[in-house]
Amino acid sequence: MTAPSRPTPPDDVKPSNFLRQVIERDLAQGTYASRTFAGTPGDAAHHAAGPLDPARIRTRFPPEPNGYLHIGHAKSICLNFGLARDYGGVCHMRFDDTNPEKEEQEYVDGILDAVKWLGFGWETPDPLNPGATRSHLYFASNYFDFMYRAAEALITAGHAYVDEQTPDQMRANRGDFNTPGTDSPFRSRTPDENLARFREMRDGLLADGAAVLRAKIDMASANINLRDPAIYRIKRATHHNTGDTWCIYPMYTYAHPIEDALENITHSICTLEFEDQRPFYDWLLDTLCTLGLTKQPRPHQYEFARLNITYIVTSKRKLKQLVDEGHVQGWDDPRLPTLVGMRRRGYTAESLQLLAERSGVSKAGGWLDYASIDIALRDDLDPKAPRACAVLDPLKLKLTNFADVFGSESHREPCHAPVHPAHPERGQRDFVLTNEVWIEREDFMEVPSKGFFRLSPPRTDAAGVAQPGSRSRLKYGYVIECTGCEKDEAGQVTAVLATLVPDTKSGTPGADAVKVKGVITWVSVATAIAAEVRLYDRLFTEAQPDAGGRDFLSVLNPLSKKIVSAYLESSLATAQPDDRFQFERHGYFVADRKDHASGHPVFNRTTTLKDTWAKV
Repeated sequence: MTAPSRPTPPDDVKPSNFLRQVIERDLAQGTYASRTFAGTPGDAAHHAAGPLDPARIRTRFPPEPNGYLHIGHAKSICLNFGLARDYGGVCHMRFDDTNPEKEEQEYVDGILDAVKWLGFGWETPDPLNPGATRSHLYFASNYFDFMYRAAEALITAGHAYVDEQTPDQMRANRGDFNTPGTDSPFRSRTPDENLARFREMRDGLLADGAAVLRAKIDMASANINLRDPAIYRIKRATHHNTGDTWCIYPMYTYAHPIEDALENITHSICTLEFEDQRPFYDWLLDTLCTLGLTKQPRPHQYEFARLNITYIVTSKRKLKQLVDEGHVQGWDDPRLPTLVGMRRRGYTAESLQLLAERSGVSKAGGWLDYASIDIALRDDLDPKAPRACAVLDPLKLKLTNFADVFGSESHREPCHAPVHPAHPERGQRDFVLTNEVWIEREDFMEVPSKGFFRLSPPRTDAAGVAQPGSRSRLKYGYVIECTGCEKDEAGQVTAVLATLVPDTKSGTPGADAVKVKGVITWVSVATAIAAEVRLYDRLFTEAQPDAGGRDFLSVLNPLSKKIVSAYLESSLATAQPDDRFQFERHGYFVADRKDHASGHPVFNRTTTLKDTWAKV
């Protein structure tokens, strides 16, 4: 799949942020004009980045395949792929698969699908083969051989050593922000001793956890991340890509800068939590350059504030807990902020791109209100989504004079409505008015409250004056006058009775003959489609569910999902999974991508027409 085609915006309308300023400076100064291939000819790393174009920048999106992507990842995807697109560069799709215990092929496939769904790809024209494309899909595990050789080079040069302290001893000797660390008793080993021991780790002669390889930097550094960080550990686990070839695996902080260097990344963009790791990133790449293993100019890391949104959690551990404990129904539950969940709920790729753009790029953190997601969705769908009528809380309405007006109880009066009110070229949708229709239960009140303009029966007011039944318009149909209601033995209203006012049909000269304030959406009982409609809302009742160490499960919203039996307009009979509509009056809905079928329609509410959460 190729990256979406979009012209580079003119300078005067291009969104400005510090990352764009850095890129434009580097391009103007030719910072990466002298780049050459990294790696050693013949190994997997060599030519990883493909033929180099000095005028191009290279970014990367490097998820670990240990879970499904969430909305925070969407911003990173849009940022990295978007910057490469806007500056004529390349964005690499790369998996940081260095932890085999938590990584699975399922997650690899899910991540690739999510990136494609968002509208981005990793294939670019191949400059050496006109008309052909080159894939920029990479795995950290493809570089394990190089990473191992680099580790041996660090050991030989005295920059790394094998430490056999216990994890508790290492933790205690690391110190804290007020206390410098204490040298490991194994720190003074000779390079030859360390090299022999490291090879024993590689050959499986030591137990898991018995030793780690540490970079030798500075145990007194003010930055704790430079106090001899671990760069290799023993882990007997089958890897999804390399199988059982290795029993030692590189740490992420060691692998990531090497991957960037081998792929000739120019701007390594990550979130602020990695800012304290940048000094090690720089130390490692500078050291490997000195040893002749990588080339200058090397990549540089830049950090931006992550996307924090109220009423959700994005911790993979907490998302997994929600799934594993059955609080939600899988990773694609429409209440989760995972991209598979948001897609199933009905959010569009375009709306998430719009949200990412609107959230901006800066060093300053902060919180974005959940309503921003729905605003972006409405802004995207309002000009696109076809309209339809639906009744979510059905109450039957009987038109008692229907036969008198049309000559038969079985008559079907044709009615029409635009597919989209702003786009008449999209045509009309056709449906019929019959003697019985479904209306919303809230559209009828026996004793109307002040300002209620829909249906209420004749009554005597407080002053003893007889009041006629109220009049309202059946949208796209006729004006009706309420005459009463039917009830069951428990006193529950089972049907509303009304008469149809002749010559008041919408779109005819008589439509304005009778003025009414109330307009009611409806569907014919005879032609309505019975459907399961899932009304989704925010998963948590608090803006920051885990604030202050609170158990986030204690603020789960019990009303985050409600299933109703609804009736839909007949035009929805041909709706396919993932088709989106605006149900007039109710909001935006999507045909569920897994459960919807022609014989069993299932629709999910994505969002309401207006934000109602503040009122709640």
